[in-house]
Amino acid sequence: MPINIYIEETGKKLDGLCDDVWELPNQINALETWLEKKGKNLIPSNYVADIGFDIRKDATGGGGTLSSNSMKIMGLIGMDVYFSEYPSSEEK
Repeated sequence: MPINIYIEETGKKLDGLCDDVWELPNQINALETWLEKKGKNLIPSNYVADIGFDIRKDATGGGGTLSSNSMKIMGLIGMDVYFSEYPSSEEK
């Protein structure tokens, strides 16, 4: 799963998002949806959303935008975001 959501101290997995979607803009959208539906209901603690992403071959700028509302929710529940970059699975 490209996005793993877990408790930092124990490593206990809470959720996984995006299956085989490795593009950061799509992942950010999925994370924001998850935060609105589930994340905002978590008891404050130390959580991690580890986003494993791949650089888009044809990217020319832009990308995902994490909204201030999502950042607020993460701050309230104590969630950090890790960005884990992986090489493309496509042949170069």
